[in-house]
Amino acid sequence: MADLRNPILPVADPAYIPIPDDDTTTNLGRRFSTRNYSNKLLSSLFTGLILVGLLLAMGNKKSTHTSIPVEEDKILTQPPMSRGKPLGVSEKSNQQLTMRDYEWNDMMLSWQRTAFHFQPKNNWMNDPNGPLFYKGWYHFFYQYNPNGAVWGDIVWGHAVSKDLIRWTHLPLSMIADQWYDVNGVWTGSATFLVDGKIAMLYTGSTNESVQVQCLAYPANHDDPLLLDWVKYSGNPVLVPPPGIGPKDFRDPTTAWMTSTGKWRFSIGSKIHRKGIALIYDTQDFIHYEQLNVTLHGVQGTGMWECVDFYPVSTTHSDGLDTSANGPDVKHVLKASLDDDRHDYYALGNYQEETGEWVPDNPEIDVGIGIRYDYGVFYASKTFYDPIKKRRVLWGWVGEMDSEAADVKKGWASLQGFPRTVAMDTKTGINLIQWPVEEVESLRLRKQEFKDVELKPGMVAPLDIQFGASQLDIVAEFELQKEVVLNSTTFDEEFSCSESKGAAHRGALGPFGILVLSEESLIEKTPVYFYIVKAKNGTLSTFFCADQSRSSLATDVNKLIYGSYVPTLEGEKYSMRILVDHSIVESFAQGGRTVITSRIYPTKAINENAKLFLFNNATEAGIKTSLQVWQMNSANVPASKSTKGGPKLDIVIFFSLLYLVLNFDQFCDKSLGFHF
Repeated sequence: MADLRNPILPVADPAYIPIPDDDTTTNLGRRFSTRNYSNKLLSSLFTGLILVGLLLAMGNKKSTHTSIPVEEDKILTQPPMSRGKPLGVSEKSNQQLTMRDYEWNDMMLSWQRTAFHFQPKNNWMNDPNGPLFYKGWYHFFYQYNPNGAVWGDIVWGHAVSKDLIRWTHLPLSMIADQWYDVNGVWTGSATFLVDGKIAMLYTGSTNESVQVQCLAYPANHDDPLLLDWVKYSGNPVLVPPPGIGPKDFRDPTTAWMTSTGKWRFSIGSKIHRKGIALIYDTQDFIHYEQLNVTLHGVQGTGMWECVDFYPVSTTHSDGLDTSANGPDVKHVLKASLDDDRHDYYALGNYQEETGEWVPDNPEIDVGIGIRYDYGVFYASKTFYDPIKKRRVLWGWVGEMDSEAADVKKGWASLQGFPRTVAMDTKTGINLIQWPVEEVESLRLRKQEFKDVELKPGMVAPLDIQFGASQLDIVAEFELQKEVVLNSTTFDEEFSCSESKGAAHRGALGPFGILVLSEESLIEKTPVYFYIVKAKNGTLSTFFCADQSRSSLATDVNKLIYGSYVPTLEGEKYSMRILVDHSIVESFAQGGRTVITSRIYPTKAINENAKLFLFNNATEAGIKTSLQVWQMNSANVPASKSTKGGPKLDIVIFFSLLYLVLNFDQFCDKSLGFHF
């Protein structure tokens, strides 16, 4: 039985020996120190009042670091300053922008804030961390800068929800207050132990910017809100092994149980240009053994960060616990590539005896094959939801505008709407992603359009009786079969990103929907299919989103996204689109291919946002039926404070009341983290 109150160093011979600063070697934060409750010197009521005061104080706690200011009126003649990369994580600034800053007004900027996607009220957010379900609550932790709308001063934000939609923001869960994480409390993952307790492994950036792995755990496992977290006194528990760079060792996965009773997990890294997933075994989350193989690696893919590894069933769509294995199980290995900031995954077989994972098809291996999302979606993390027996995917959706605009509006970044993820049992080669079913609780008024026919070159407005900024759209399209059979356009090479977008006309496409479009179409965002016919008569389907005409603003990336989507014989072309102000998430063929777009219109906002159908094919007509729902706001509660995380709310009040009424019981319980 390990005693976490005594420092225990990793058994492995470290390549890096940390040298603590004199003023950071002690446990500084009240919420992160190991507390002794053996002496009951205060009454329950008095202690409850102290807890209230401390929680309020935490809400106003300031970081010891200062964010780098951004000049809002700066004219861009070169890429913005690099953020994140110099400290050893992926680039966090929009390096592709070299245009003059646009003069955004308050109405445009306020419109960009979403209604039902997760985001704090203020400041910068990036990676999802350690999502989990615990004692009736979904918990979401995230990388957060409490001091500004640009990356820096990273700590962990924390929020809870009953339905993955309506979130209550809680005080910061972990701050950068120790020598081993003073430069950032970076990405981590949660593991449920056999007794139901939680181990949270995360990457800390030390006072020398070395990436190390650290352990934290709830101070009180009886607290359903998990308000207090304790950092293990012997941190760091892992340091970069020999041969691994000090800035190439980050983002531990959720651990899974092996048949021998050991816990196993992976950490992203690289060797030269080969991206790899290191693998470790542990019995107590304090002592670790590095396996002499990697879980997997792919040459030429560069640094792997935010690695995720989980099982999926080959026979049904239910999610599986992370430790599940067996004959009807495939394993998904996913890596976020530091080089291009995209999330790639592959299906394969996990060999527990050796600790290695082998892809089903090496030609679509991790980093060179399929992506979760072909738009703006990165650093994703899944968790198993035992209540609904599903695996849920979170992903960070960054900004595609300028830092100056973000600073002016006071916030940056969203989380993609949570999605279920399962193996596509029809194709056997890809995953299916779909918005969690709870999103349907936000549906309000509905309009339905049946069998709308569009000839080649047509654009048709949809007269919806509500605004077009918050929508859930489900649509099916059929091409004229005789035209498809008789078309003589063969072997066309096509790529969404390298085409002219929706203006690129072919015999059988593009056709789809124009979202967030101004009435005169001076601003529009097409989401569409494009069909290519081969000489043997087979059809290839591409799913694209064209942002090239989405905004008149000059300081916005206007890329064209998309990819091939498997379409089986007899299937109609189907898409679902979630429109939530500046984010558009598009799902093709039941979720086989997904595109997340960030849209920054200057005209197509509020009542001026419209919806259209279009068919820009040269030969084929289409027939479409669609349902359009107006979406309600999730009414995400957030603090007015921008410095210390959201303040006390009614949920915390009742949690504190519970603590006060049961304080005597808590005093008799050990809060040590034993296994």
